[in-house]
Amino acid sequence: MKRLCEARAYGTKPVAACYWASTTDTPELANLTQDINTEIAIIGAGFTGLSAAHHLAKRGADVTVIEAEFPAFGATGRNGGFCCLGGAQAKNAQLDKRYGKVQRLAYRRSEAAAVGLVKTLLAELNLQADTHSSGETLLAHRASDCDSLKNSRAQIKEDYGVEALFHSKSELRQLGMQGPFHGALTIPIGFGLNPRKYAYGLLSSAVKNGGKVFVNSPVIDLKKAGETFRLTTPQGSITADRVIIATNAYAAEDLPDWMAGRFMPLHSSVIVTEPLTPKQIEAQGWSSAQMAYDTRQLLHYFRLMPNRQFLFGMRGGLFSTDRSEAAIQKLITRDFHTMFPAWKRVKIWHFWTGMVCMTRHQIPFIGAIPNLSGAYAGFGYHGNGVAMASYAGAVLSDLVIGGAPDFERPKLLGMQPPKFPLGRYRRHLLAPAYALKYLQDL
Repeated sequence: MKRLCEARAYGTKPVAACYWASTTDTPELANLTQDINTEIAIIGAGFTGLSAAHHLAKRGADVTVIEAEFPAFGATGRNGGFCCLGGAQAKNAQLDKRYGKVQRLAYRRSEAAAVGLVKTLLAELNLQADTHSSGETLLAHRASDCDSLKNSRAQIKEDYGVEALFHSKSELRQLGMQGPFHGALTIPIGFGLNPRKYAYGLLSSAVKNGGKVFVNSPVIDLKKAGETFRLTTPQGSITADRVIIATNAYAAEDLPDWMAGRFMPLHSSVIVTEPLTPKQIEAQGWSSAQMAYDTRQLLHYFRLMPNRQFLFGMRGGLFSTDRSEAAIQKLITRDFHTMFPAWKRVKIWHFWTGMVCMTRHQIPFIGAIPNLSGAYAGFGYHGNGVAMASYAGAVLSDLVIGGAPDFERPKLLGMQPPKFPLGRYRRHLLAPAYALKYLQDL
């Protein structure tokens, strides 16, 4: 198994102090210790894999999920819990130029459909996932960003069929969103949630409907012989008719070989404070339940959770080492204090890091792996995977079974991601890109 990043990035150290682990128990599941047969094998127990397993098991398919660590170990169980629009990083102008307006609109509507799917799943499965927020709010980092936010309302209407609401700086204070922001735009789609509670709900449903899930069982080899696949783990193997790769940024370069060079892991970091008192909330002027992010290139995302703990995240960090993680912890704490100075003495109880996944064409991929009949993959959600990864799993369940689909897949989501240059050294491309974005944010 060939992996791109340092071994530390795939271990438990970066996620050891994750807040979500304190909110719910990790399901107790068995390791794979024997050779088994299954109709459909899924590698990865994150949103993509668990959503696929849920939908497949509901249809009566013989499905087995195999996870290297524990369910929701990767980005699924350590993200900010923003169930929101997104998935692609490509702008509308790029999408129109490459694929045309019709395909762009089809893709944008799938983003809204993805949020709707999560809302439906929460209701159908009766999941208590600490939901809050009426849509998402984008905050202007610079005064000049206000004009672009106002001008984007027509585009948002065209893309998603909803009216976005602009807020002036004075209105932000009245709305309980006081900070170094010059205005904001609220899009009435999306909500915040506890990602592990949601993911574990999908897992529970899959198991209840006959799906099997094995943990602590990394797939170290994947081969196809004839019409079947053989997935090898340290203590057992799985023979499957079809396989779904649902590992996102935690993927290996050779499981299968087609994955090599087609994804880029990006580091993201999150802190969570102690519960804020009414006095502390009043002092800062942030009392809103809105999930929010800013217009920086290297953005910050944050929300006041129902229990009054404040979650604050940011992009950045090139490598996974003790030194680099200490540096990013210092940086995220500095930025948090700069943006919310009244909370400089608030204790930070949790800090963790994880990896999100980028593709070169800046669009997620959900589809069949070329020249490997029976193999499918879903990845590349660009830090917005709560909704889109859930949707990817549902779409993959359609593709694997065949027949009339229950979920639409826009053409863009089936486009094969091109490879990044530099092969296994491609992460070195991030340093100049980050430097440029940092300068743009000044």
